Amino acid sequence: MKATALILAAGQGTRMKSETPKVLHKICGKEMLGHVLDAVENLGAEQKIVIVGHGAGLVTEQMKDRGLTFVHQKEQLGTGHAVITAQKELPEEGIVLVMCGDTPLITGETLKEFAEYHIKENNSVSVLTAVLENPFGYGRIVKDSQGRLLKIVEEKDADDEIKRINEINSGMYCFDAASLKRNLGRISNNNAQGEYYLTDLIEIAVMQNEKTGAFPVKDNEEIMGVNNRVQMADAEGIMRRRINNKHMLEGVSMINPEAVYIDTEAVIGRDTVLYPGVIITGRSVIGEGCIIGQNSRIENSVIGRETEIQSSTIIDSKVGDKTSVGPYAYLRPGSNVGSKVKIGDFVEVKNASIGDGSKASHLSYIGDADVGRDVNIGCGVVFVNYDGVNKFRTTVEDEAFIGSNSNLVAPVHVEKNGYVAAGSTITRNVPMGALVVGRPKDRVIPGWGERKMKEKKEKKNVK
Repeated sequence: MKATALILAAGQGTRMKSETPKVLHKICGKEMLGHVLDAVENLGAEQKIVIVGHGAGLVTEQMKDRGLTFVHQKEQLGTGHAVITAQKELPEEGIVLVMCGDTPLITGETLKEFAEYHIKENNSVSVLTAVLENPFGYGRIVKDSQGRLLKIVEEKDADDEIKRINEINSGMYCFDAASLKRNLGRISNNNAQGEYYLTDLIEIAVMQNEKTGAFPVKDNEEIMGVNNRVQMADAEGIMRRRINNKHMLEGVSMINPEAVYIDTEAVIGRDTVLYPGVIITGRSVIGEGCIIGQNSRIENSVIGRETEIQSSTIIDSKVGDKTSVGPYAYLRPGSNVGSKVKIGDFVEVKNASIGDGSKASHLSYIGDADVGRDVNIGCGVVFVNYDGVNKFRTTVEDEAFIGSNSNLVAPVHVEKNGYVAAGSTITRNVPMGALVVGRPKDRVIPGWGERKMKEKKEKKNVK
């Protein structure tokens, strides 16, 4: 059966109090609309139509690579009006799934079950519903004595008897395409709000003797809409729990899952251990058997197998196998660190490659550099890469040794087995196997300290 998804994403979302369109606010690193699109793609929808309105340019730009058809609803005159706006894009046959762009918790599995129910029952229109203990504020599902769906009554229009109904409308529907296109023209705006309501199609279908039905969702959390920042935080908590549970069931250990934050796109290998405060965002990939220590942040980066990250930040970078990073290291974008490397405490790496077996144990800055294998970078070494206008690169070949507190002023090249003495400032290339001492000769001035102390005492006595 051919399936089309029609997603309503035109609303302004005034309760979000934001310049950003509501559907572009992110839950676990992905836009709410993106989560809905993932769900309909898992269902296998062949066509995806998105109704845009407020912030239409931002929405279309953000979602331009997802194979969507965009329809601009210039005036927001109700959910029915939104579907009428897209009428020319709707198929002549198959099913049309109408979704809300602000329901990020809906899953592809639920949508598949919903569509299968709709087709099996041969319904003209089906409504995804939920049964709530406290249904206040929701439209109620009204059925006849045989359980046939008759209509949906909004809270403000409901009498006391209808208000006692605890099955509510989720705002998600499945239509027979031909019936939908035929009945859309029968919707009117003859109501207090002067709007066209999609829910009117239920009564219209009943009047046409077409079959209707209601499909209760198994997990009420899935239909949760997000209208303000509080609800967004609630949805984030639910989504984060789902993500963490999935990783733990696949073999990832978490010391305290409630204190671990993982985006939807992240991939983590089995037997990796995540400590409290870990944040893994973007499309990060972490290999098997790693230890990600407390308060580490990994963003859009690839981490190899059996690597240990301790209280460090890694952004848009790559780290090899059996490498140690941190604590308090900072790998900025463009860093490519090899295997069995040690990047120690308070070491910063930026736009640099570091070969296998090399080490920078502490307090160094390695920027715009190509460092070979088995290189030792001592404490306090600075790769001086910026002259105030331009950046320059430094090359350090295999098995070189850079002594503590040295400055390598780019562009400079330290050849294989080259040695730089501690405290040196290097402005010229270091030949293969050579030792370069780039520091002034010590001067010894006898008695200087004694005279200095005497001056201090005399000044103190004068005061």
